[in-house]
Amino acid sequence: MEQRKPRENGPRRNGPRKNGPRRNGPRVEKEFEERVVTINRVTKVVKGGRKFRFAALVVIGDKKGRVGFGTGKANEVPDAIRKASEAAKRNVINVPIIHGTIPHEINGMYGSGHVFLRPASEGTGIIAGGPVRAVVELAGYSDIISKSIGSRTPINMVRATVEGLKLLKTVQQVAELRDKKVEEIYG
Repeated sequence: MEQRKPRENGPRRNGPRKNGPRRNGPRVEKEFEERVVTINRVTKVVKGGRKFRFAALVVIGDKKGRVGFGTGKANEVPDAIRKASEAAKRNVINVPIIHGTIPHEINGMYGSGHVFLRPASEGTGIIAGGPVRAVVELAGYSDIISKSIGSRTPINMVRATVEGLKLLKTVQQVAELRDKKVEEIYG
């Protein structure tokens, strides 16, 4: 009887190996970190009954001052999340970070949702609830205090937070707007 010799780097008889590490190129680091804030099952009533779909709200950020959010809707949850993160990448804003916090107090509003953001001293941490926390963490803030007033719907909270962050200005930007020097602004 013939002895079978072991195969050396030849093709596998039963197809490619499924669970091994990929060896087809360097691992690419993602530009943004993603966080799924909420997933809703939404219903459309049609003549034949109910049609269910999924709506996802995703916040993305690089923790270095860039943050965005997006919504997506699809028949399956993964597709909705993918669409939402694509929408978020098209909706990225830059925000100023000064010593891990915001430069000044700000009130963001969207619909009936109000978010009050206040700078905090070093070591305070992020004091914020669910959707607001996702936005400020991914923006790169390490110390901030927030208060949500009015509508607490996740989409309204995220939008109100982003609207507030859009209004932030550094001292240099304020000085430039007023045609003054930074020292004059500090008084």
